[in-house]
Amino acid sequence: MNRDELVASATGARERSYAPYSNFKVGAALLGKSGRIYIGCNVENAAYGPSMCAERTAIFKAVSEGERDFEAIAAVSEGGASPCGTCRQVMMEFAPDMTVIIADTQGHTRLTIVRDLLPDGFTSDQLPRSAG
Repeated sequence: MNRDELVASATGARERSYAPYSNFKVGAALLGKSGRIYIGCNVENAAYGPSMCAERTAIFKAVSEGERDFEAIAAVSEGGASPCGTCRQVMMEFAPDMTVIIADTQGHTRLTIVRDLLPDGFTSDQLPRSAG
């Protein structure tokens, strides 16, 4: 799977977005180490709080289907917006060294990794360990 194919999958997912309030459609495509791709789109809600980002949709879909190791994620939006803080934290939980491809609808991309998006992110290493 190359970057262009992952971005194309994210672009297709963007078309399924439910964004009647912001009109800001985002699609994501997550590449698992198994080679399988999980897509997600943002889904808004009139109450705003229950809304879900595309990146988290793809990650939660993958996890719910048994995948836990990830290679890369592509996110496509108008203007090439970077993942939000909540999505960065979720990505940090599963794949701190995962490649993140941020793309706009004109096909421009930039690459980074999760650790660079969330320096000094919270991890399980910071949780107290039980004596049990």
